[in-house]
Amino acid sequence: MSVDLSIEIGKLSLKNPVMLASGTVGYGNEISEFMDLSKIGAIVTKSVSLKPRKGNPPQRIVETPSGMLNAIGLANVGVEEFVKSKIPFLEKVNSTLICNIAASTIEEYVECTRILHSEECIKGFEINVSCPNVKEGGLVFGNDSSAVGRITEKVRAVTDKTVIIKLSPNTASITEFAKVAKQEGADAVSAINTMVGTSFDIYSRKPKIKNITGGLSGPAIKPVALAKVLEISRNVDIPIIGIGGIMNWKDAVEFTICGATGIQLGTVNFINPFAALEVIEGMERYLKEMKLGSIEELVGTYQL
Repeated sequence: MSVDLSIEIGKLSLKNPVMLASGTVGYGNEISEFMDLSKIGAIVTKSVSLKPRKGNPPQRIVETPSGMLNAIGLANVGVEEFVKSKIPFLEKVNSTLICNIAASTIEEYVECTRILHSEECIKGFEINVSCPNVKEGGLVFGNDSSAVGRITEKVRAVTDKTVIIKLSPNTASITEFAKVAKQEGADAVSAINTMVGTSFDIYSRKPKIKNITGGLSGPAIKPVALAKVLEISRNVDIPIIGIGGIMNWKDAVEFTICGATGIQLGTVNFINPFAALEVIEGMERYLKEMKLGSIEELVGTYQL
């Protein structure tokens, strides 16, 4: 029995629902030595901003129980260097390329998208709204639904490629943000971004991360991520890309049942660079075992 793992998200036609999450595989160069990137659904690039960013000072990654904290600070080469030195490699990968965009003003989101829209190999954009808004005193865009709406509307106006809004879990109601994203033209949402966390050295009594707090990822946040995906699925008719602590195919299936059309692997890439291929194989076996002809038949089939 053959099964169909392909999915549709906006204008994206992916061979399977498995993607590599932004910030966990750089621009794809390193992990390409361990796996054939053409076999996965898509790769989401490390965040790209209008200007280069050095990011936060070290220490900026620390392991925690069932996960990790990171405060990289969106360090990246900037859009100009990205086009010059990273795109040539990505054009040869033969995988669907989604570009993650970060910014500190709405105008920067728009300009970055506008510049990259002309790059043929980029098939879609994942807009990282978990960035501080410098014009509003550093308040995070992703915690303000009106700001998320404006970003979505403005980005939508400069590209007809697939637009995905990456939502923060650090809000009272993620449904509100998913609704705004859909209303303003987003093709999908990805949920969730990292949660805020910290960790201290008990002897120095100082935070283990220089930035004090960082983004918590890994298995520790999986139950929260599942709950957020389920909440969106029950309240908003929009494709969801599930993210948060997916370590194996069973986790991926669980997200799919909760309503995720696609999934992204993040922290697991640091532990097992072969994880994406293993998840694809496991999901295929599961569908055959369940006598399902396609992954679409499994999406949102939760029983409450």
